Amino acid sequence: MAAPRSLTAAQARRMRVAAQEVRGSQRAPADAVRRMVAMQGQDLPQVLRAIAIRSAPGTGLAVVRAAFDAGELVRSWAMRGTLFVATPDDLAVLHAATVDRLRPQEWRMCAARGIDAPTADAAAAVLREVLAPGPVARRALLAAWEAAGIATGGGRGYHLLALSAYDGLVRFGPFEGAEQLLVGGPPPEVPEPAAALDEALARWAAARGPARADDAAWWTGLPKRPVRAALERASDPDRGLLEHVLVDGVEMLVAAGAAEAPRSGVVLVPGFDEWLLGYGDRSLAVSAAAMQAIVPGGNGVFRPVVLVDGVAVGTWRLPAGGRGEPVLELVAPVPPRMLAAIESTLRRWPHR
Repeated sequence: MAAPRSLTAAQARRMRVAAQEVRGSQRAPADAVRRMVAMQGQDLPQVLRAIAIRSAPGTGLAVVRAAFDAGELVRSWAMRGTLFVATPDDLAVLHAATVDRLRPQEWRMCAARGIDAPTADAAAAVLREVLAPGPVARRALLAAWEAAGIATGGGRGYHLLALSAYDGLVRFGPFEGAEQLLVGGPPPEVPEPAAALDEALARWAAARGPARADDAAWWTGLPKRPVRAALERASDPDRGLLEHVLVDGVEMLVAAGAAEAPRSGVVLVPGFDEWLLGYGDRSLAVSAAAMQAIVPGGNGVFRPVVLVDGVAVGTWRLPAGGRGEPVLELVAPVPPRMLAAIESTLRRWPHR
């Protein structure tokens, strides 16, 4: 077996920009998401932008929303107890792999808020009845629960909804204006869960490489050993899916035959983007100072990021209401020519 290719950190960052397709692709939104397996989605406006930047030129937020309206994409609780966007098939695969770990955690959150098994069963019955005719707004479901004597305050409604999502009863689907509605019905079947997860993990690595196997374990919230084994199977030369590389001596995975990429210049990514949240270890592209700026005070809110050749150099944000010039906050000074390029890219940001 040939020795793994050796890459510098700069080469690895450029390959990662290409793999993540943050500069766009020729894909429809659902295909862009399927390639990523799933994308962090607790901040709905941000994940819509994250999908748009990875899609074909001219893909605006309305086109991304249309993919949800068509049932091609859904949003639901998945790995690590948070919301993700995925195709219905991939969500079913991820749930099959993680629900035995996550549902008990969610049940403990419900129990801590005074929700017992009869209450959860009653909530599920009301949910099925409310969603049977078609999509409804979240507030309508909460109102139906309250009318049935099921209290939703103090986070009870949120955790009942998450519990129902893990049970495959509900997910966020089409839009009504800016609001995403809830849809019910059974999820797609997963005939061979282990094989389906193997295939999803191979896609995960190809779309984020160079990445460590342990990053995939962190992302899925699954134990390291089976994730490593799955990715090792995908890197078998006979399968031709992934290959190992050494990034400054650290073993990582890329798509088999992945070519080295040119400099990527200035790239803007939205908040909570997979550029950061696709990895447990973000040190390849983000310094400690940049990380403090991106997640100020470690508050769990990931700001939009400015990348230059794959390195985080600062954060940016749209002004209130989306009007006016985006606001730039650099971590450190950059050369005047680069600053001009960043400001030009910010002015041309289309996804408001």
